[in-house]
Parts: sequence; structure tokens; C-alpha cells
Amino acid sequence: MRSKRTMKRSLRNLTVILLMILAFCSGFLGHTLLNARAEEKAIPELKRYYTSVQIRQGDSLWDLAGQYCQGSPYTKAEYVEELKRMNGLKSEQIHSGEYLTVVYFSE
Repeated sequence: MRSKRTMKRSLRNLTVILLMILAFCSGFLGHTLLNARAEEKAIPELKRYYTSVQIRQGDSLWDLAGQYCQGSPYTKAEYVEELKRMNGLKSEQIHSGEYLTVVYFSE
């Protein structure tokens, strides 16, 4: 059986080894996360712009979404919901001659 002194030394060595492994892993993961964040910033940031459009016969919110959500962070369905919210619409029903505010995105 090992003496208490040998056991303490072994435990201390094991602790040092575990701390070194932990320091290496956290340094490696931290470096990897920082690189990932740096790559995210390389993506150009899109700015929001607004314009007013007059609804023509046969237009729908889905048609507008198809035109204006290109290059936006929205899906077509999310864009339709954003149009409804921005224009205070309770349904998707729109009428020719009305004006709606639409949002589009550009660098």
C-alpha cells in the first residue's frame, strides 16, 4: 500500500495534469470561437430602406414579398407578416389603388 505522502503527490500531479488539459482546451476553444466571430463580421451588414408602393390590380402581399424580400433576412412568409405589421393590416387582403410601405435591404 502506498504511503500518504505518495498518494498526495500522485493526487497533486493528477490535478496539475487536469488543469493543464483544461487550460489547453479552453485556449483552443476560445481561439476557435474568436475566429468564428471574426468570420461572421466579414459578412456585409444590410441596411433597411423603406418605400411606398401603390397596389395594382391583382397584386397580393405574397407578390410584394417575392419582389422585395430578395437579399433580406426574411423568408417570404416572414416578409408577408412584416408587411402586415408595418401597415397595420389584420389580414392579407389589399386593394388596388392603396399605398403600402415596404421594406427592402441593401448594403
